[in-house]
Amino acid sequence: MKVKVRSGDTLWYYSQLFYIPIQLLIDSNPSVDPNRLKIGTEIQIPGFMEESHSINQGDTLWSLAQNRNIGVDALLLLNEGVNPNGLLVGSTICLPSRLTSPIVNGKQAYSSQRFEGDVQRLKEIYPFIKLRSTGESVNGKDLIEIRIGKGKKKVHMNASFHANEWITTSVLMTFINEYLLSLTNTQLMRGIQTLPIYGDVVLSLVPMVNPDGVDLVLNGPPGDKRNEMIALNRGSTDFTGWKANIRGVDLNNQFPAKWEVEQERKEEKEPSPRDFPGYKPLSEPEAITMAKLARQEKFDRLLALHTQGKEFYWGYDGLEPPEAAKLAKDFTRVSGYKSVRYIDSYAGYKDWFVKEFQKSGFTLELGRGINPLPLSQFEEIYEDVSGILLVSIYRWYA
Repeated sequence: MKVKVRSGDTLWYYSQLFYIPIQLLIDSNPSVDPNRLKIGTEIQIPGFMEESHSINQGDTLWSLAQNRNIGVDALLLLNEGVNPNGLLVGSTICLPSRLTSPIVNGKQAYSSQRFEGDVQRLKEIYPFIKLRSTGESVNGKDLIEIRIGKGKKKVHMNASFHANEWITTSVLMTFINEYLLSLTNTQLMRGIQTLPIYGDVVLSLVPMVNPDGVDLVLNGPPGDKRNEMIALNRGSTDFTGWKANIRGVDLNNQFPAKWEVEQERKEEKEPSPRDFPGYKPLSEPEAITMAKLARQEKFDRLLALHTQGKEFYWGYDGLEPPEAAKLAKDFTRVSGYKSVRYIDSYAGYKDWFVKEFQKSGFTLELGRGINPLPLSQFEEIYEDVSGILLVSIYRWYA
């Protein structure tokens, strides 16, 4: 929601008027000098949307403000030129509408188009978040990174490395929305104050690493590649079991962490719906992008969301730091998921991250069943894993 600066207005005043933390206001308006607001400048108020209201008999700005639990001046800000003592029945004014419920509906088929639409809506409502394209998929789709928060600590989360595990994107986007609601409404999130986290931790999220594959699973092959994709799918038009990217390479077997071991023992020696690690490590644009992002940002922790098994993997060749074991105990405590320190599987993003940086990395296997997991599991999965995600940005060890 946008308002125009009047004489005497300050961001601190807007913070008090709309009950929004001052830091979120400052970060929502990065091109504005918070100490010198110019009259007429548009200021973005996070966590609000404008809502049209047709004046009814007996309506006053005072009664409307009281019903919304907000100051009268908030209405005056949005309705320049309106006579507060003479509202005309049938005329239309703008009311500030505070967002107190999520806009992301995770319990639905979550294609790249739906994901991109939700990202843009979140950016409009919560302009303090930062968006950027970190790279492109094979088909030229942006691999979008969402960044939330400030500070020196950095935590990265990603989802949908595997195409038929798209429910992980739904889960991560739902978590993002809940976190943003907690910040703008200054409410506890599972008993934890989130504003201090925002000031200490940069949360980096790539919720859809494999958009081409996700769309293939949900929508079938694009017309211009239909025959090619059916051939790669061994003649089948059913793509629900597809894990790879659009070129038939398993993106989570693409990283130089004993990649040769995986290449040797994988039965798939050429592009296929699943398990082909490529002809060399980091051959695919999606994998190259994720490696480049980690090298640039040097994250302190990494969580990769997959399905299924109700367990999580951590550690790689003893290179993980001591805090990883403590985090693993916390993750099990808040989720009930089984902690597996070492597993005989390599070349994954988590493996490479721990090997490369000796930082805490985790692969979370959400839910239980056959991929793609049914949406009927969504609430249970989210209830289990949201505690892990929150602990990963809240719990720090000396």
